[in-house]
Amino acid sequence: MAEYRVVEKFVSINGEGILAGQLAVFVRFQGCNLDCSFCDTAWANRENAPYTLMTEKEIYDYIKETGVRNVTLTGGEPLLQKDVRVLLELLASDPSIRIEIETNGSIDLTPFKDIGDSIAFTMDYKLPGSLMESRMDECNFDRLSAGDTVKFVAGSQEDLERARDIIEKHGLSEKCHVYISPVFGKIELESIVDYMKENRMNGVNMQLQMHKVIWNPESRGV
Repeated sequence: MAEYRVVEKFVSINGEGILAGQLAVFVRFQGCNLDCSFCDTAWANRENAPYTLMTEKEIYDYIKETGVRNVTLTGGEPLLQKDVRVLLELLASDPSIRIEIETNGSIDLTPFKDIGDSIAFTMDYKLPGSLMESRMDECNFDRLSAGDTVKFVAGSQEDLERARDIIEKHGLSEKCHVYISPVFGKIELESIVDYMKENRMNGVNMQLQMHKVIWNPESRGV
């Protein structure tokens, strides 16, 4: 069996995306290939972050024991885990669960798109304020399906303008779900709404990170 570096696992509500407000099982993996300026899980990205080695069966058994059907695999960057396809194939073989993979936009999604319809990707596009935009794989926009999501985390007017450019360039609002989130505490929420109104951004959703409203923004396991 394969083994995966799991830094935390828990049940909570999904704080963002198309399933916001619904219960989900979260499995967070260690490690990331990016270093975003606004990262709120940087602790999980470090090589010395404490983790538990779990096999694909142990992860699957934990998910089933919770009785929760929505599963979110996150990180860090979950697609960097060695043999992650083995885990994904096992999870996708169970039609009773729905898998969301939170991925950072730099990893080619091609090797994972044929696994099954129960897997959906929530892919970030890192805007200029993240300092990681040069690492984005824009070819991924051609690999997305209608059930997938692109998320833009904006912290400035420049970020909003870049997000609009990318949405229009790739026709994202007609291709998949599209969300804009604020960098927590860095941008006025009204300014995002005003920008969307001024630019008639139909088919684009503004979202808040619900878990940061309910709990302390620095809390883990929520």
